[in-house]
Amino acid sequence: MSATVGARWSHVGLNCRDQQATEAFYRRWFGFERARVVEADGARVVFLKSGPVYLELFPTTSEPAFPTAKDGPDNPGAARHLAFQVDDVDAFMAAADGELEVLLGPLAFDEFISGWKTVWVADPDGVVIEVSQGYTDQTPEELRSYA
Repeated sequence: MSATVGARWSHVGLNCRDQQATEAFYRRWFGFERARVVEADGARVVFLKSGPVYLELFPTTSEPAFPTAKDGPDNPGAARHLAFQVDDVDAFMAAADGELEVLLGPLAFDEFISGWKTVWVADPDGVVIEVSQGYTDQTPEELRSYA
């Protein structure tokens, strides 16, 4: 029995040491726009939106719990990375012109999906961002073989 009962994606909340820099990063590189600003308990919380995806930006003065590396932290309970699809990873990185910190890649995964390529970068707070091209779902027949 499914427990979704009308559940649908809402947002990811990110803690930001420099909320303005984090907002500018997601606006510039991934097309997010402000959707809402909430003032609560002396803090400003900013919601960004891109299509059906929302990011909720919280200010913090805390230091990261673990260092940013490769394709994300190997810590249970920690988000490994956020991921975005682009048409062409190489064109995306060329447009970045060295302004994005590359953590890993670009790597090709043609042995899994022809044309699948990924690079991992970091946002201003060290959140690992996967930028990928060419991912496709498996067919229902392929998925049945993993039952």
